[in-house]
Amino acid sequence: MATTFNWTVGAMDCFSNKDGKQNVVNVVHWRCTGVDGEHTTSVYSTCSVPEPGELFTPYGDLTQEQVLEWIWDNGVDKDATEQSVQGALDVLANPPVVQPALPWV
Repeated sequence: MATTFNWTVGAMDCFSNKDGKQNVVNVVHWRCTGVDGEHTTSVYSTCSVPEPGELFTPYGDLTQEQVLEWIWDNGVDKDATEQSVQGALDVLANPPVVQPALPWV
């Protein structure tokens, strides 16, 4: 079964007032979740984003897709993150170490 990856933004830290603009995002809290059949795992982290300058979008107009693009443009390697999640799913599906029941029980 193919893995489905879901990227989400859980929170954003903002400067309440920066250069006359309100709620200027400076840190994004994100999660990448992978689902492969019965197994699910995720990676959570944060990413700092630069000040928007002239490209400022008011906080209420931001979309999750736009904010995810910011993190991918500012140091979060989308492919490497998904590979890491896939590796964790592979271990869940085929654990390298198991603990079978004792043979005399």
